[in-house]
Amino acid sequence: MGAASIGMDCVFEAGIKLPDVKESPYYGARALKLKGQMVACTPLNKSAEVNSVVVAMSFERRAALLKKSPSVYYLTDHYAPHPTMLIRLSKISRAELERTLRMAWEFAATKDGALRSSGKAKRR
Repeated sequence: MGAASIGMDCVFEAGIKLPDVKESPYYGARALKLKGQMVACTPLNKSAEVNSVVVAMSFERRAALLKKSPSVYYLTDHYAPHPTMLIRLSKISRAELERTLRMAWEFAATKDGALRSSGKAKRR
């Protein structure tokens, strides 16, 4: 299966296999969530390119991925202030998509823990 065949259905097929992930709307968009935290979703903002997905991601890991593979991963002004990153699905392999979804799952899992539920601010 080549990168050209990857679309949102592949994102959902891969993401739903992650532990405790469920499909659920996020701001009206089709999304994958872990205990209410967004892992990945269809981008709604018009700044996103066609055939992209937005994933949850720490700012540090996002910076590393953007530097490593700028043709695959990207940001727009709308998404930059948020702990998210966009992926060009036409440029990513299935294996890399699965690795990136796992990173998004790990990030959502930590956000779902003490940081979100207790209301504690994240240390910078």
